[in-house]
Amino acid sequence: MPKIIDGNAAAADVLARLKVAAQQLTAETGVVPGIAVVIVGQDPASKVYVASKGKKAKECGFHSTEDALPTHTTEEELVALVEKLNADPAIHGILVQLPLPDHIDSGRIIQTIAPEKDVDGFHFINVGKLGTGELDTAFVPCTPAGSMILIEREHGRDLSGLNAVIVGRSNIVGKPMANLLLHANATVTIAHSRTKNLPELCRSADILVAAVGRPEMIKADWIKPGATVIDVGINRISGGSNGKTRLVGDVSYEEAATKAGAITPVPGGVGPMTIALLMANTVTSASRAAGRAFALEAYG
Repeated sequence: MPKIIDGNAAAADVLARLKVAAQQLTAETGVVPGIAVVIVGQDPASKVYVASKGKKAKECGFHSTEDALPTHTTEEELVALVEKLNADPAIHGILVQLPLPDHIDSGRIIQTIAPEKDVDGFHFINVGKLGTGELDTAFVPCTPAGSMILIEREHGRDLSGLNAVIVGRSNIVGKPMANLLLHANATVTIAHSRTKNLPELCRSADILVAAVGRPEMIKADWIKPGATVIDVGINRISGGSNGKTRLVGDVSYEEAATKAGAITPVPGGVGPMTIALLMANTVTSASRAAGRAFALEAYG
């Protein structure tokens, strides 16, 4: 059996350290890390995510606010709220929960967030910094950043000589994941649903990251024996107990576990790390606002 990569345990370790860092920052500078979460509409999944993020922020001792806006909120009203939060010195991280209603341009909203408060890492300035290797000043998207910590715990920070394959090319996971792996000296290939000979390509990977958004797409015979498999997918399918749905990843877990050397489960793998890294980015932002340095690598 492979090593099961426990994202809950890794996230708990990160959060415990963040609590100490936040307390120390406040004691020495008077700055309390502050995060503002904005949600528009009544999407059930978004409401669950927002509640979870708010709970973790409070557990870390942060100042946390939530603006829950009705679905009919206009784009201009949302822009005005983001600009107000940009100007608020008590807020160091701004998270606008996606997806937004169809009448609001998500891209415009993301680019309205001040780059220094963009703890999701989606602003073009942070994207550009990550792409050019300026990790010391960039905010990295939380899911790939959390995935990278799990990889580093298995292989160390220098991935020289290892082949990494990412299945998925999204701006939120696939592309930033590739940049992080390149920064760690891995040889990286980005694949997707239209890649020819995809199973064969996946079998070349020492590190396989699944972020394609297709339930249980990656089978056991796609995996190199002993590979580290990071499953970013979160898909709800039928077949749960009592007729309910169940959560699965992009990897067929039971099959893959017969081949992988280490693997993340779904749930309990990458998901907890995403929220933990959002908190870490908030501490980083607050530290910078106080003229202090705070390195994400401290949690690797």
